Amino acid sequence: MRKSIASYLTLTLTICILLFVSFSSDETIDLSKYSTAGLELYYTVSQDQSIKDNTFASNEVNKPISPILGKSFVGFKEALAFKESRGNYFVVNTLGYLGKYQFGAGTLKLIGIYNPSLFLKDPELQEKAFVANTQRNKWILRRDIKNFVGKKLNGILITESGILAAAHLAGAGSVKNYLRSYGIDNFEDSYGTTIEYYMKKFSGYDTSSITANKKAKAI
Repeated sequence: MRKSIASYLTLTLTICILLFVSFSSDETIDLSKYSTAGLELYYTVSQDQSIKDNTFASNEVNKPISPILGKSFVGFKEALAFKESRGNYFVVNTLGYLGKYQFGAGTLKLIGIYNPSLFLKDPELQEKAFVANTQRNKWILRRDIKNFVGKKLNGILITESGILAAAHLAGAGSVKNYLRSYGIDNFEDSYGTTIEYYMKKFSGYDTSSITANKKAKAI
C-alpha cells in the first residue's frame, strides 16, 4: 500500500516537472507514456490518533462541531427558540406570532416595541425582546418561583427555567393559575402545546443571570 502511494506521488511530481518544462520551452513532450495503469489509487488513511482519543465517537468525526450550550441561559433561549420557530428570525406563524421567539404584538407593546414590521427585520432587537420579556415574567412570577421551585406537580419537577419558558408560551398569568391550582388549570395554546409540556421540556436550565424587572424594556 505505502509503495503504491509513493509511486503515485513520484509520478505526479514527475508530470508536474515535465509540464513546467513544456510551458517554459517550445519543445513538445509526449505524455502518453506516463500512465497510472496498474497503480492502486483508491486507498484509505487511518484516523489520526488525536481524533481516536477524542471523546466524540468515530461516526461523529465528520459532523459539524457546534458550541456546547448545555444548561446555560444561552442554551435555554436557543432551545426555546428552536421549539418556537426552529431559530428563524423572519418567520410569521399562522396566528401572526413573529420572529425567532414568536412574539405577539400585544406582548411586544409591553416591552416597548410598537412596530412589528421593523421588529421582524431586526434580529438584535428580537434578542433584546426575549431578555426583557423574561425579566418581566420573572418579576411577575417571583413569589411563585420562590414557593414552587423544587416541588413536583403531576410528576414534573418545577424549576425556574420551566416556569419562565411556560410564561413565554402562555403568559405569566396562566402560569400563576397552573401553579396555584397545583397543576389542574393547565393552559393549552392553539396548537395543543400545554404549560405542563413546557415546564418539563425546559426544566433545569440556569436562568439566574436574568434579573426580575417589572419595567424591563427592549428599547
